[in-house]
Amino acid sequence: MSRPAEDIDVRPVTEADFADWHRALNTGFLREPTLTQEQLEARRHQFVPGRLLGAFDGDRCVATFRSFAQELTAVGGAAVPADAISNVTVSPTHRRRGLLTRMMGRDLAAAKDRGDVVATLIAAEYPIYGRYGFGPATWMTEWTVDVSRAGLDPRWSGPEGGGRIDLVGGEEVRKTGPELHERIRRTQPGAVSRDELWWRVQTGAVRFGGEWTEPFHAAYRSPSGEVEGLVSYKSDDNWVGKLPKNTAEVNWLLATTPAAERALWHYLCSIDWITRVKSGWRAPDDLLPFFLPDPRAAEVTTQGDWLWVRILDVVRALEARTYGATGTLVLEVVDRQGLAGGRYRLTASPTGASCAPATEEPELVLDVADLATLWLGDESVARLLALGRVREVREGAARLADALLHTPRRPWCPDLF
Repeated sequence: MSRPAEDIDVRPVTEADFADWHRALNTGFLREPTLTQEQLEARRHQFVPGRLLGAFDGDRCVATFRSFAQELTAVGGAAVPADAISNVTVSPTHRRRGLLTRMMGRDLAAAKDRGDVVATLIAAEYPIYGRYGFGPATWMTEWTVDVSRAGLDPRWSGPEGGGRIDLVGGEEVRKTGPELHERIRRTQPGAVSRDELWWRVQTGAVRFGGEWTEPFHAAYRSPSGEVEGLVSYKSDDNWVGKLPKNTAEVNWLLATTPAAERALWHYLCSIDWITRVKSGWRAPDDLLPFFLPDPRAAEVTTQGDWLWVRILDVVRALEARTYGATGTLVLEVVDRQGLAGGRYRLTASPTGASCAPATEEPELVLDVADLATLWLGDESVARLLALGRVREVREGAARLADALLHTPRRPWCPDLF
């Protein structure tokens, strides 16, 4: 029989706990519980003392939690320090005992003490994280392109204007990818930082487990020879009779210009024997369908919430971004965890903003999770008002908030973590 919840020890994971912590992690995600020694050694790249938490019933780990340092791009291009949360599980024998609440509370308090502006995560299940102050701040869409319907010229042999597509290996991706990603991240609200380990895992230099299939990589070079785009993809081998029915599945695609992006999508659709292209996780307003003569050839196959954000410092979060109009707004932010609640006066403009605690009557009242949903510019205050999630104290405040906060293009996080 397991211990009472109050006797279960929630604490940082040590080196000695690491294998047991991973067994609990795999159990929670319904994977084969035990890792080989090789897989465990690869996973040690993610071990940062104090940033892995576990719940221990006696000497057995029954819940897992990991966080790591991250930067998140705000509207306008500023990078804010973030507490990225991942590997959250509770074993089926220990559900509904408050273990996640204890781990989350401990981690968020530490993040606030460190000076992180926000916390981030990708939610496996929608209902869990709102009660901890997280709100869905970006969404994603995946398209499947029927190449035969796309209307592209089957004789396409490369991009126009002097650019070119080259197949490259993993070493070249590790060399050129980080700088390319940084250029894109600085202009893409919702994008997050990638460390060296990310690139090594994506190219097979570090292998966490399971069977590794080396992907294809292709680079778009501008007429000057500069790499302006990279795509990583894999393909199946599916033939029906004597006809190919193969699918190219994109792992990730990065481009600094629409020309590079168009060229990479056209390249994928031009590969012999490929009849379908799966886009991977893209922004909901991605240009992909409209790079095709027939946009209906790109069918939406997945759509849903993606990056969730939890604001830890309202003043720094609101001052970090730029705004679509000029105005002043007094917000009452409700935070049941007591980390970021209060009344704040925001004075905003397209060039920046100032924010400070306020004493005057609020004009809008909202939960900290809904402020997170609005912060990257995707959600509409008017929609939240209609849903009863925002209370308008002064008439016209919601309209002003939308003019300030909303962005012309939707934020996007290209990463799963």
